[in-house]
Amino acid sequence: MSLSAHQSPVRGASDDWLTPPEIIEAVGPFDLDPCASVAQPWATAQTQWTIEDDGMARDWFGFVWCNPPFGPLAERWISRLADHGNGIALVPARTETRWFVREIWERATCLLFLHGRPHFHRPVTGERAPFNSGAPIVLIGYGQRAALRLAGCDLASSFVSLAGCEEGTP
Repeated sequence: MSLSAHQSPVRGASDDWLTPPEIIEAVGPFDLDPCASVAQPWATAQTQWTIEDDGMARDWFGFVWCNPPFGPLAERWISRLADHGNGIALVPARTETRWFVREIWERATCLLFLHGRPHFHRPVTGERAPFNSGAPIVLIGYGQRAALRLAGCDLASSFVSLAGCEEGTP
């Protein structure tokens, strides 16, 4: 499975889907993307590691963008970002799941629930998928820098401040 893999609503279709560039533009720039696609037509961060680089085995640095696989591996990536404490992740808003409670509700600084379901893009060409994500999407912020970026972005969304934010600030 690709590190940037996502569940596809079309059985048998590719599971490698790219973050819509407008999301990166709205909340970036980023220093590192530890799970970028091998065939990504636009940059998500200054440094991008693919499955060939094994981002989980390397030392993370700076402000991180993390769009992990949308399956059982998501928890591992989100836990790693929570430990790093400085970045933004994109995951399905499966708010009731064990891993979401443990790694997001209990550890994140803030959440940005996107209104509507975004359309991801195909690797290589960057073509927008004709179908949406198939699930609600949330951006998770770890650290004050992430909170400021998410609170101040212009994406159609709802911002939620969590523990770790001082009252009155994002």
